[in-house]
Amino acid sequence: MGLGHRCDQVVSGHGDGMKKSSLVKTSLATAVTAVAGSLATDPKSRWYRRLDKPSWQPPPPAYGAVWTPLYVLIAYAGARALSRAGEAERPALARALGVNLALNAAWTPLFFKLRRPRAALAELVALNVSNAALTRRTLRADRTAGLLLLPYAGWTLFATALNAAIVRRNPRA
Repeated sequence: MGLGHRCDQVVSGHGDGMKKSSLVKTSLATAVTAVAGSLATDPKSRWYRRLDKPSWQPPPPAYGAVWTPLYVLIAYAGARALSRAGEAERPALARALGVNLALNAAWTPLFFKLRRPRAALAELVALNVSNAALTRRTLRADRTAGLLLLPYAGWTLFATALNAAIVRRNPRA
C-alpha cells in the first residue's frame, strides 16, 4: 500500500477509525490557536529585546519551526482520540482539548502584549497541568494519539523553564 493511498485513508476516515469531521474540527481549532499566538508574538519589540534571557534560549525563527509540527500533531492526535473515544468519554476529551488550546493561546498575549512574564509563567503551569490531563485522556482513548502529544508536553515544559529563567533574570519585568 503506497503513501498516497494511506493518506487518502486517513483523510477519508477509513483505515484507522478517524473521522474526517473530527480532523477538520481539531485542525481548525488548532489553526486558530496558532494564528492567535503568531499575531501576539513580538520578539522584535524593544521590551523583549531588553529582557535578560538565558544563553540556551532558541533564536526566534526556531519557534515557528517547532510549533508548526507540534500543532499538526495536536490536531491529528486530537482527531484520532476523539474518533476512537467512547460516547461517554468524548465530551470530556473534547473539553480537555478545548481548554488546552485556550491556555496555549493565552500565553503569548500575556507575555508579549501585556508584558507580564510572571503571569505568563503561572499560565504555563496551568498549561502543563492541562497537558498532563489531556495526554492522560488521549492515551485512554488511543495510545498512539496520546504518545503523539508527548513532544508538545515536552516543549511546553521547556517553555516553562525558559519563562522561569526570564522571570528570575528580570525581577522588575
